[in-house]
Amino acid sequence: MNVIYISPHFPPNFCNFVTGLANRGIKVLGIAEESHEQLPRELQGALADYYRVDSLENYEQVYRAAAFFIHRHGRIDRVESHNEYWMMHEARLREDFNIVGPTIEQTLRIKRKSEMKKIFKACNAPVVDGELVTSEKNLKAFAKKHGYPVFAKPDIGVGAVAAYKIDNAEELEHFWKTRPSGDYFVEPFIDGELMTYDGICDQDGKIVFCSSLRSVNGAFDLVAYNQDLSFYIVREIPEDAEAVGRKVVKDFDIRAKFFHLEFLRRKSDGKLFVLEMNCRPPGGFTVDLMNFSADVDVYQEWANIIADNQFRARVERKYFAAHIARKSGKTYRNSHDDIFTRFGDKIASYTSVPLVFAEVMGNEAFLVRSPDEGDIFAMIEFIQQKA
Repeated sequence: MNVIYISPHFPPNFCNFVTGLANRGIKVLGIAEESHEQLPRELQGALADYYRVDSLENYEQVYRAAAFFIHRHGRIDRVESHNEYWMMHEARLREDFNIVGPTIEQTLRIKRKSEMKKIFKACNAPVVDGELVTSEKNLKAFAKKHGYPVFAKPDIGVGAVAAYKIDNAEELEHFWKTRPSGDYFVEPFIDGELMTYDGICDQDGKIVFCSSLRSVNGAFDLVAYNQDLSFYIVREIPEDAEAVGRKVVKDFDIRAKFFHLEFLRRKSDGKLFVLEMNCRPPGGFTVDLMNFSADVDVYQEWANIIADNQFRARVERKYFAAHIARKSGKTYRNSHDDIFTRFGDKIASYTSVPLVFAEVMGNEAFLVRSPDEGDIFAMIEFIQQKA
């Protein structure tokens, strides 16, 4: 079996997907901008072949790399990146070379918030109203109908990048004059807690693994107010989120891939609203937290799905597992030594965060776990406490 993997070295923890495939005897053929010598040694050993391009942004170069691999290794069975940014490259390669997996049309349904909303409504998932705004007049009419604040975000985008909370008419006018290029999707603002329903579907579309996280703060607040991120995998998936999530995943027809479904639970009454569906793993080190929470290797289990459509691990959610971030430029009360002295037995990993993710994910991350949710909040408070 031959699998093309786009950007196998980044983000760094995604190298584990490549080694998982190689462990099953699959030929992994990498495409990226780095020289082969600069790749992590373990990744070099896991790749059966590698093609360096000048720019991954240039699809023609990626196309030529895929054609080279086909000439050298034969038919390609899968193409993957697990990365929102390269999903359209994946889809184009599938169509150009007749490779199984989501097409361009299917991928646009997952990337565009306006298209997601149509599918959510069709399967009766709980949503708030939303629409593409094509003019300032449209935006003003939406705000008049629903009231302030409203939330505007790129129709194609990730997290809180280029998203805006608009509280009044003056801010609306400023947003419209200064907004970045591209289509914008607008919704009423919900004061809620972010949570997710995440997992893996096998080649038949059956959910074979699932998980859920709670975020102590929202992506917008992290950027707008320079907050420190903390979120954690829960031991019990909320019943309402799982019921809605299973129906949504089925309607999106996800196969041999991860899914990442985001919800907001409104603080005033606990009502759940579906926000977005992503056909990829949740971001940052969440896959590692999945592993720490249940003592499994989800990287390898996804590779097992690709190899023979079998999820082999027995899953028991033994722990709450959290990402607790700190940012450069802030003064924290407790030192690293203090943290490891007090919580060393609960710290599963400590790592730096790639700079491109630091605005949201922090510059450093403590990945911790405990069977007691109270321990998680104690660690968040201690690690992030300011001097």
